[in-house]
Amino acid sequence: TSSFNTISSSTKSKKNKDHHYTDVHGLPCIEKIVASVDETPEAISTNISGTIPEWISGNFLRNGPGKFEIGNNKFNHWFDGMALLHQFKIAGGQVTYKSRFLGSDCYTANSENSRIVVSEFGTVAMPDPCKNFFQRFLSRFELPKASDNDNVSFVTYKGDYYVSTETNFMHKVDPETLETKEKVDWSKFIAVNGATAHPHTDPDGIRPCPFTNHLHLSLTNLFFSGAIYNIIRVPPTRTMPENPKETLEGATVVCSIPSVDKARPSYYHSFAMSENYVVFIEQPIKMDLLKIVTGKLRGKGISDGIYWDPKLETIFHLINKQTGKLNSVKYHAKALSTFHQINAWEEDGFLVMDLCAADDGKAINNYIVQNMRKSGEALDEVYNTMCRVFPRRFVLPLNADKETPSGQNLNTRPDSTATATKTAKDKVFCTHEDLHDEELHTYGGLEFPQINYAKYNTKPYRYFYGCGFRHLVGDTLIKMDLQGKKMKVWEHPGLYPSEPVFVPLPGATEEDDGVIMSVVITPNKDKSTFLLVLDAKTFKELGRAEVPVNIPYGFHGTFNSTMTHRRYLLERKLEAH
Repeated sequence: TSSFNTISSSTKSKKNKDHHYTDVHGLPCIEKIVASVDETPEAISTNISGTIPEWISGNFLRNGPGKFEIGNNKFNHWFDGMALLHQFKIAGGQVTYKSRFLGSDCYTANSENSRIVVSEFGTVAMPDPCKNFFQRFLSRFELPKASDNDNVSFVTYKGDYYVSTETNFMHKVDPETLETKEKVDWSKFIAVNGATAHPHTDPDGIRPCPFTNHLHLSLTNLFFSGAIYNIIRVPPTRTMPENPKETLEGATVVCSIPSVDKARPSYYHSFAMSENYVVFIEQPIKMDLLKIVTGKLRGKGISDGIYWDPKLETIFHLINKQTGKLNSVKYHAKALSTFHQINAWEEDGFLVMDLCAADDGKAINNYIVQNMRKSGEALDEVYNTMCRVFPRRFVLPLNADKETPSGQNLNTRPDSTATATKTAKDKVFCTHEDLHDEELHTYGGLEFPQINYAKYNTKPYRYFYGCGFRHLVGDTLIKMDLQGKKMKVWEHPGLYPSEPVFVPLPGATEEDDGVIMSVVITPNKDKSTFLLVLDAKTFKELGRAEVPVNIPYGFHGTFNSTMTHRRYLLERKLEAH
């Protein structure tokens, strides 16, 4: 049973002064969620309970950290664990499971040397014990090398599957075998030094030439021109169809946005996209580049150079996707932090943007492995000092210009409590509307949002799905209905579901006609993790596939469907006969 308690506003105000956002007691220990596991490179069968719908056919691919120690060295941060790729192959109501560690350069070097050779987000590489003292001393002055430990997402470019993180390295992966094919460096195609883990794809039919936007942080000529954020377009298909080795050829910069603080750019994880615009969110989670480049000398990881500055405002930069022109009007909001955006679209002269956000941006540095393995009051303290994340809506007036009157709410959308007020000739200050009611507070807010992306990305929509957070990781699955801000919840004590992925029924006409899939971690039981399948309409459990090996809690995934609408209709026809 949950021990989560909603706090009264008066208590919450007092607690905030002590940097406590909640007053939860008795959280169960979840240390096995960040325990190292072995890979399972050969497919194994799973035990099915309930029913896995037979129309689901394809590979459910997941990514996340799976190894937290190398020899006697331990990684400090959850984001540092070596990438472990998972595949749930679903066909005919049956499911098999396999996993492989990503064959990255850092994984290979770490394994061969039995120590941490490449620094990660929160972990500094160990000096080579074979070197003498003077050599080890000099090695501290070397610039840190970017890791290729792509443990965050699965993404697709030109029909190929890649795994990614927030450096400029990706790896092409075979979705059938999970074998690592090749390492791809963004900087070989575009002058960049970092990449978002979450690109966006334009829906087919919206643009004559659909493309994938990939957002990068460029630190080129750092000490001369400062940090620059780049929006990058990748063609949807190979420039030379007969060349299977093609990767990012044809990538171009759509727009470059100078960082407001040239030496302290904002950290970003993703961005928002509507039909005609990209929205880059410059938030007060800042990266002190001097601290980062001197981290090895000081014996500190990259995380030491990332900090939250609540005195700064959040800035929404709008970029026209066709012209690459940066909107002269900047949209500001109070200090907020955001990892994941839900959806954005244009309607009646407004850009409506939904995102998951918090009023504090310190959480990224709290997910150290030691914290996640705590128990008792120490674990409660970690959770209670972390700000909750909630879904919010901002409404940005696209027609605001120097002639627009100041001091009045420009948001004229009916039934919307969000505001947008011009405060200077090139500045509109925005406040948000909550996309939830009080009930969501009892589930600890919501993160890892997903929608019916294929049909509703960049369009008005009704439903989104996510994880409730009454613990350091998701402990419930939630379906949010924006009509009335109603919720449906799947929960079970001791079970921790990961990011929900929506899979539509082939040929579906309704937005929520399909299933939700999530990998559910069971840290208090051995070898009982399972793939959960819910009816997306009712949020009732349809079936689960229990995996006879342990799986750590992961980050993001995707479903690679092999079931076409035509094949689905043919199979239904054959069944009828």
